[in-house]
Amino acid sequence: MYNDALNVLPTRQQNATLSDDFLMRVGIPHSSGRLAAHAFNENFAVMVSASAFWNRAKRQFHMPEATDLSELDFALDSAGYTGILNFQRKGLQDGIAGVFPWDFAAYMEFANLSGCSWYSQADLCVEEKVARDREAIDYRIRATATLLEGMLQILYAWQNELARSCNSTVVANLLRPPVPVLQGRNIGDYLFSLELLNSVWDRWSGWLDTPALIGVGSMCRRDLHDPDEGLLAIVDALGRNFPKGSRAHLFGVKNQALNEISKMGFIASSDSMAYDFNSRVKAHKTGVSNSMERRTAEMSAWMASAMSRVSASARLPSTFLYN
Repeated sequence: MYNDALNVLPTRQQNATLSDDFLMRVGIPHSSGRLAAHAFNENFAVMVSASAFWNRAKRQFHMPEATDLSELDFALDSAGYTGILNFQRKGLQDGIAGVFPWDFAAYMEFANLSGCSWYSQADLCVEEKVARDREAIDYRIRATATLLEGMLQILYAWQNELARSCNSTVVANLLRPPVPVLQGRNIGDYLFSLELLNSVWDRWSGWLDTPALIGVGSMCRRDLHDPDEGLLAIVDALGRNFPKGSRAHLFGVKNQALNEISKMGFIASSDSMAYDFNSRVKAHKTGVSNSMERRTAEMSAWMASAMSRVSASARLPSTFLYN
C-alpha cells in the first residue's frame, strides 16, 4: 500500500479534535436560516445532515454564501438514514452503494471544504423501519465497513496527489479522515461492526492514528434498558471493547439517556433533533401552526433540559475507558 510518497504524507492523522467535556449537539435540518441563526445566538454546537446541502436539481453540494453555520461548531452527518429511505421509496440511486444521490468524491470534497469540525463516513443504518430482517441488518453492517475502506482509499490517493505540491501539514489540514460509524441492532451486531472497523482502520496504521472519534449509529428511538438491544447495554459493551484512546459520538439519543451516557468518559458527544419533533407534535395537538418561533423556543427548552441532565450527572474523567 505504501510507497515513497509516504515520506511527504502526514502520519498518525486524527479524525477529530475533542474537548474533555461531554458535548451535546442540536440537529439542524437546513443549511442556513432561522434555526441555524438561533443555534448561533445560543452558542449551541450543532449536527447537520449532508442532505441539507445537496441541490437535487443541480446534483451537487452547495454551501450558502451567508450562513450562521460558518461561525458554529458543526459536525456533518452523512445522511445515511435519509439515503436509505430515498432508496426504498425511489429505487436505485446514482451515488454511493446505489443508496446515496452523491458519490464518494462529491461528499468528501464538500466535507473537507465545508468548515465542519468533523464528518462521518457514508454508512448504512439498520433501524427497524429500514432494515426489517436479519439479512438486511448483516448486509448493512458489512457494507458500512466496505464504504469506510472506499473512503480511506480515496483519501490516501488524494493526499498522495496533493503531497506533490504541498507539505504534510497543508495536506493534513486540507484533507481529513472521516469519523467511522458502527451499526447494529443488538450487542453482538455492534461488536462485530467494531471488529470490522478495526480491521479496516488497522490496514492504514501509521498513516492514520487510532480514530479519536467513532460514531455509533442507529441509536434514534431505541429502548434504553433492553438487555440485548437497549442503548445502555450496547454502550456498556462497546465501552469495554473500544480501541484504547478512542471515544464515541452517539447519533440521535433520547434525552432520558443523557443521565447515564454523559457520565461515561469514553462518550464524547451526542446529538438530537427531538426538539423539532416535539414542536410538530405540540403544534398539532393544540391546533396551531408550527411556527419558527415555536421551533426555536423548543430548541432552547430541549437543550436546557438536556444540559441539566448532563450537569446533574457525576461525569467520570475523560481518560476513563473500560478497556
